[in-house]
Amino acid sequence: MTPRTPLISAGLLVYRYVDCGEPRDVEVLIVHPGGPLWARKDDGAWSIPKGLVEPDEDHLPAARREFAEELGQNPPDGAVIALGEVRLKSGKRVVAFAVEGTLDVSDVVSNTFEMPWPPRSGRLQRFPEVDRAQWSTPDDARRKLNPAQAGLVDRLVDALRAETR
Repeated sequence: MTPRTPLISAGLLVYRYVDCGEPRDVEVLIVHPGGPLWARKDDGAWSIPKGLVEPDEDHLPAARREFAEELGQNPPDGAVIALGEVRLKSGKRVVAFAVEGTLDVSDVVSNTFEMPWPPRSGRLQRFPEVDRAQWSTPDDARRKLNPAQAGLVDRLVDALRAETR
């Protein structure tokens, strides 16, 4: 039996400055997964916009594609900060990038997925991959994000601080 290759996702952590352009005055864009399994979950359930990398696809273009699919808006252009990789409990690896930009979170239109619902009903229902997005302070984002992804916020803040020195 051959070992399974862990799945790799790529994602974008979009950030914006809210006051005077200092790293302490940054907000990040996070998304809440759609569907009935996540409907009542909040802290620890949110994510950065991300999705699976296709075979032979580079990580950054995959992250940009997934952002557009999950939010229905093109990702911001601009300088990209590589945030590295984190590993989820499932074993999936997430390669993340940060980019400065802005986005109207009231205008999120996500792609959808199908799943049997209610359980054992035999009925397939369609749900959005992302049911909402919001701008969050780093502290709020760390609390709301999946624990493995929360460290990406720290990496971003550290990178922004290093740029201002």
